[in-house]
Amino acid sequence: MENIQPWLALKNVSGVGNHLYKRLIEHFQTPEKVFKAKKSELMMAAGVSDRIAGAIKGFCFPDHIKNEIELAKKHQCRIITFSDPEYPPLLHHIPDPPPYIYVKGRLEDTDRSVSVVGSRNASSYGISMARRLSRDLAALGLGIVSGMARGIDTAAHMGAISAKGKTIAVLGSGLGVIYPPENRRLHDEIIENGAVISEFPIMEEPNAYNFPARNRIISGMTLGTLVVEAAQRSGSLITARLAGEQGREVFAVPGNINSAKSTGAHNLLKQGAKLVAGAQDVVEEFYHFENKIIEKDKPSDQWSNETRLSPDLTGNESLIYEVLEPYPIHIDELSRQTGLHVGKLSIILLNLELKGLVSQSPGKYFIISGEKN
Repeated sequence: MENIQPWLALKNVSGVGNHLYKRLIEHFQTPEKVFKAKKSELMMAAGVSDRIAGAIKGFCFPDHIKNEIELAKKHQCRIITFSDPEYPPLLHHIPDPPPYIYVKGRLEDTDRSVSVVGSRNASSYGISMARRLSRDLAALGLGIVSGMARGIDTAAHMGAISAKGKTIAVLGSGLGVIYPPENRRLHDEIIENGAVISEFPIMEEPNAYNFPARNRIISGMTLGTLVVEAAQRSGSLITARLAGEQGREVFAVPGNINSAKSTGAHNLLKQGAKLVAGAQDVVEEFYHFENKIIEKDKPSDQWSNETRLSPDLTGNESLIYEVLEPYPIHIDELSRQTGLHVGKLSIILLNLELKGLVSQSPGKYFIISGEKN
């Protein structure tokens, strides 16, 4: 088994960041060889100054490195290095890959993945679209990568799991700190269906400055990034920008033009991101990977007339379901369009909610839930 201690030690040397770490490994192959190299040999590697070479030669392995390795074992985490075959292959090609990552679960076929990101304070429409698209992409054999945050991230992971597909969560904290805490059960389900990973020390808290760094991994380990819903100033837009800089595809789902939550996604579309209305809009961009994608039955368009009706709906239920859209409609407007009294309408809507076909928002607004029984 690979000695992990030198990998952690080199990251702790003053002046050695992810960019330089990558160049050192490219030059010397292993951290052990870096520490054994002469100062003059170190300075032959690009970016190594006299000060950094001196810091490497004078570095003493601190006790906290051994403690970190023990913590990883305690929390049942593996530490996968840049040279490990399990390390996500696409991540090798970004300018500043993490030299090692902590892993719970299995990293398999990560080069067949798409990242799905968006607002933490998402609308019911955004949640529905993220879940449906992730489910359909997973059904087509693509892994779903996201950040396990509230809102769109959570919906993306749940969509992949519902299709029995693979999903990976990249955390902005250490793997010993589950954030947000209400996603503990989801965290465990993700591990059963893929992996939870992080580049941060085991007990690192979810500090705000961790998340932009985390986002480069989400975009860097995937073929492309799909933004479902994002405001003008959003961490999701950072992920999309990083995807573009890393030479990956950028996708966006259009939303309500009157909603501030859609502004960021709409700006991405103006800048050239591909508009996505269904899973095939994503898959068709990856035809050069088609020999790797497991083709299953193509999921039907959820909003088409052929699939909108469920066989167990009554006449009035079908009438209401046909009127509903992926945007909220007030009960008074439903009454006007269907001709049904509000009292009777409320009972039918409740039945549709119990069937998982309709969701209610505050103020008596209703929307198609995005899930079919």
